[in-house]
Order: sequence, then structure tokens, then C-alpha cells
Amino acid sequence: MAPAGPPPAGATPYRRGEAPDTVRGTTVGKRSPRSYPLPVNEIKIRVHPFDAPESQALIRATLADLGERYGGTGDETPVDPAEFAPPNGEFLVAYLDGEPVACGGWRSHGGSDDAAELKRMYTAPAARGRGIARALLAAVERSARESGRKRVILETGDKQPEAIALYTSAGYEPIPNFGYYKDEPGCLSYGRVL
Repeated sequence: MAPAGPPPAGATPYRRGEAPDTVRGTTVGKRSPRSYPLPVNEIKIRVHPFDAPESQALIRATLADLGERYGGTGDETPVDPAEFAPPNGEFLVAYLDGEPVACGGWRSHGGSDDAAELKRMYTAPAARGRGIARALLAAVERSARESGRKRVILETGDKQPEAIALYTSAGYEPIPNFGYYKDEPGCLSYGRVL
């Protein structure tokens, strides 16, 4: 893999102007080193527009993965890229050795100023098991908290055991179903106070 160079066009360092998040053999937040496998290589997390090429490539991979699990297009939830623009949302891409390998973001939920809805969390299969999803989730939560959100909610499904394990281990608890798939069998919704 090529060494990490300057951020791709359209990318901004995390929190607009600060250095990107870096995890190099350390823990994220207050978790112990035993709470998840530590990445061997450097992870950089950058803010990207939702419709940037790097974001869209990972989102297409997300939808393909969901399509394999559930059938169809994977996820038909209406999403407007503008919903992920500050101050009402933000979209993040995680890089491992300079390659985009994971994404996730948040958008304001249902007119509520205190809730952020987590969307499009995904880690490429080759990058799984290294703590990247956990680092990305922490960065998304931090972004939402710094934008004044008090809680994060999300919608997932029963055919995503890896996601369920990540969210519950990060303190998310079941909440009443909401969103586009709320009445579908297998829909699971979770929330967490920030």
C-alpha cells in the first residue's frame, strides 16, 4: 500500500482544522487495551462530504454487503447528502495505510436537536478485527457530542451480528424501533446517551 499522503480532494482533517484522529497501538477514549484488538497500523479518520468519491465507494460497498445479507438493494432508507453536512451532521472516512477502509456518519434525527442518527457504518472485510470500527464509532460520537447532540440512535438488523456486538459493547441499549424499516421483521434499534 502507498504511504499516506495529503488528504484527498474534498477531505478535511477531523474537526475542521485539527489533526486527524490517530490510533497507533493505543486505546480510544477510556477503554482498556483488552476491550478490542488494537490496530497494528495507523488509522486516520477524516471528515468527508457524504457525496465525495471516497465516501460513495464505501457506501456502495456497505449497500452491497447489506444486499447480500438481506436481499434487494441493501438499504432503501432515503438519504440526502446535505443531511450529513455540519452543523446538522457529519460523515467520516477511516484510512488504514492511506487507503479508505471504513465509513460512518450521523445526521440530525426527526427535527430533534438532541438526537443524532448513526448511518452507513461500514468496515471493509480486509480491515475488520483491528479496532477500526470502534475508533470510527468513537469519532462519530465525539462529532455528534461536539455539535450539541445528547444521544445517538441507530437502526440495524438481526443479520448483522458484528454490528450488534460492536454497539452493545459500546454501551448502546435496545430502544423502540424507528425509521424506514421499523415495521420489518429483524429490525433492531439501539440508542446511547453521550
